[in-house]
Amino acid sequence: MSDLLIPMASPPVLLRGEAIAAGLTDRTLARMVGRGELHRLRQGAYVAGSTWRHEDLSGRHRLLARAVVAQAKSPVVVSHGSAMALHGGPVYGLKLDRVEVTRLDGRACRREAGVRQHRGVLLVGDVATREGLPVTGATKTALDVTTVASVEAGLVVVNALLNSGRTTMAELQHRYSSMDRDPFTQRTDLVLRLADPRIESVGESRFFHLAWRHGLPAPEPQYEVVDAGHVVARLDFAWPQHGVWLEFDGREKYVKHLRDSETVTDAVLREKRREDRVRELTGWRCIRITWADLEDPERLAARVLAFLQ
Repeated sequence: MSDLLIPMASPPVLLRGEAIAAGLTDRTLARMVGRGELHRLRQGAYVAGSTWRHEDLSGRHRLLARAVVAQAKSPVVVSHGSAMALHGGPVYGLKLDRVEVTRLDGRACRREAGVRQHRGVLLVGDVATREGLPVTGATKTALDVTTVASVEAGLVVVNALLNSGRTTMAELQHRYSSMDRDPFTQRTDLVLRLADPRIESVGESRFFHLAWRHGLPAPEPQYEVVDAGHVVARLDFAWPQHGVWLEFDGREKYVKHLRDSETVTDAVLREKRREDRVRELTGWRCIRITWADLEDPERLAARVLAFLQ
């Protein structure tokens, strides 16, 4: 039987009970899994094999979350890192090996394979809907992530949601004031003090955290270089007092943000002209860093400090 004939819902998660009601048997389901026509998400929940194979890590996690909610024995809301995946934001540093949900009945959390249940307090306005699933809203998700992730990963999430406009510092601070009795909020205050809505990418958030962690002077994000009243460049980070600026060379700069009819080579040359223009106007020196540099934070911090001295 082809997976095209499976009575899938949309989005396409098939529960065992639905399959049996449609005339399939456990043996048939097992054969379809073996042939790759179905993929077993978890016990009693399936998705079309082609769907699973075409999803990335975040997309596969969203499918798992859909199965968990469909099979939940008590009302739950997708939360924490799983909610971030549903919001379509960055999941850097978040553990996606299990689906995180918050129970709505206030009862003690029970152990379940592939699921982490939380017993947090959800207030009016804390719950939204994403892809047809109940999920914590952007503000609550940002705060929740800071309680289960590292400071670096929490900062990536909070900055992403701030920069996209899905939450604000005022909303975060207001909701955080109601979490004084919630467990594991030790890192939340620190992340909120470091957070900056001007920071635009995962790489930039990671560098900003690195600068704080290694005691570097705090850089100014998205520094504007002006010529004759016109903004000619926005720098990822700058230390005006030191005459230094920093650019993060992520893949997006040269691939994702290509202009019409522009090649990667064209984008590189355009960035070179931009750097030359900034240097002409300011007389500053430029540091360029990549993802690889972030994997050796001590070395990168020493390199930046040498520039600043």
